Formats: sequence, structure tokens, C-alpha cells
Amino acid sequence: MKKKKINGDSLQAVMMLAPMMIGFFVFTYVPIVYILRYSLYESNGIKAVWTGLDNFIRVFTRDTAYWKSLVNVFILAFGKLAVEIPLSLFLAVLLNRGLKATGFFRVALFLPAIISTAITGLIFSLMFGAFNGIINGMLQDIGLIVKPINWFGKKSTAMLVLGLASVWNNYGINMIFFLMALQSVPKELYECAEIDGVSPVKKFFYITLPMIGPTFQAVVLMSIVASLKMSELILASTNGQPAGQTEVVITYVFKYFFGYDGRKVEVGYASAMALVTGVILAMVSFIYMKVSNNLGHSTE
Repeated sequence: MKKKKINGDSLQAVMMLAPMMIGFFVFTYVPIVYILRYSLYESNGIKAVWTGLDNFIRVFTRDTAYWKSLVNVFILAFGKLAVEIPLSLFLAVLLNRGLKATGFFRVALFLPAIISTAITGLIFSLMFGAFNGIINGMLQDIGLIVKPINWFGKKSTAMLVLGLASVWNNYGINMIFFLMALQSVPKELYECAEIDGVSPVKKFFYITLPMIGPTFQAVVLMSIVASLKMSELILASTNGQPAGQTEVVITYVFKYFFGYDGRKVEVGYASAMALVTGVILAMVSFIYMKVSNNLGHSTE
């Protein structure tokens, strides 16, 4: 059999893709193998002692703080998405109408998305500060409160601030995705609906939403996964306070992995928690895809 020669274009394509593929392999699959190995050890990153499934037994039977942090991340994720997704879609619909200064508002509304999550956490921690925070000052000036509110002193208010910060930081990118999907909807559909006397509300629910359904499904899935992996915002603002009540699962794993916040380094246990968390995230994504696909088929 004759060997096929690689032409210049194919070689160029391989050379251009090689750095990305090597980086993807090194920074994705190598860490997975590393975590799979160390989850079976008691390790501080230097010395490792085989313990088998002890780390996983500890996660499921003895570490209630881990499960509380997991509950917190679900509360934050689905609480903020209930605001973030409708807000992003609403703004996208407004911008798609082609009103005056649309370009300016598109840029202005997207700006929070380019700000680092850590910077967003610092901004909101200063804005909602108990003594010199801007929000307390404004509320006192208009007479809504008499004394400053310690926003980060209670779990409920601290979680509220974290949710607001995350919505502000992420709605812009979702808005752009929705706007791109809306601009791809054929205008002829709306024109036919107007001729038939269809109301704007019915046009939105029977034309717009079905046409942008695949984009809507992808945006919600990406938002769920990103929200469940939230960490920088918490580390930069509350750091799990008060008394660890705003800890989320990724920050909890991070602190054990690197010995942060007074904890000793437990690479093996952190690896086991990371694996359990990864499986839970995969299950949530799978359930969402199955449910959304079933809903999509039922409405066809």
C-alpha cells in the first residue's frame, strides 16, 4: 500500500492546532488522572499514604460542612438564574427593536461582563460595607433605614449580595447570546403574524421562544454550570463568612487543597471532594438536558 503524503495545508493545520491540543491535554486530562490517583491517598502534596476509599467515606458520612456548601451553591445558582436569564432575555428583546442609541446601550450593558469576577466581589463588598458602604448611605439618606445594615453579618443578606453581584457580572454575556439568536429569527414570521392579528405577547411565546430555543437551552446550561462552579466571587467578598455560612463547594475544596484559611493541606481529601463534585455537576447537566429536550419535543 502506498503511503499518503501530508500536503502543506494539512501540515499547517496540524501545526496550528497542536499547541491548543497539547495545552488541552496537559491542563485537562493530566489533572483528572492526578485527582483520580490522589483521591485514594492521604496526602499533603509531598507524602502520600494509601487509604483506599476512606476519603470518599469521609465525604459521604462525616463531612456535613461539604454538603452545606453544596446546598449553598445550588441556592445561589438557581436563585440568581431566576433573575439573570429573564433579565438578559428582556434586555436582548429591547435592544433587538432597533431603538435609538442601541449601540451605546449594547456596549454599556455588556461592560460588567468584561470585569473580573474577583474585582466584582471587591466592588460589591465595598458597596455593601456595614459602615462606609454606599448602599447603606443611600438607604439612610432617603430614610428607608435608621442605622447601617450589616449585609455580611447574616447568611440571608450575604447570599443576597452575592447573588446580585453574580447577576451583574454575568447578565451581559447572556444578553449578547440572546441578541444574536433574536437577530437570526426570520422577519417574515413576524410579518405573517401581524397580518393575522397576533398580539405581541403571543408572537413572543409562539414565534420568538421556539425559534431561539436551542440558544436558550445552551445559555441556561452554561449559566447553570458556571454558577455551580462559582468561587472567585465568594473568595473576594465574603470568603465564606459569616462563620462559613456562605461557603460554596468549590471554595471549600480549594481551601483543603491549598491549606487556605487555617486548614491543613489535604490533597487526597480535596481530590475526593472534587471528584464527587464533578459527578454531581455532570448529573445536574444530564438531567437538565434530558428535561429540556423532552419539553422541546412535547411542544413541537
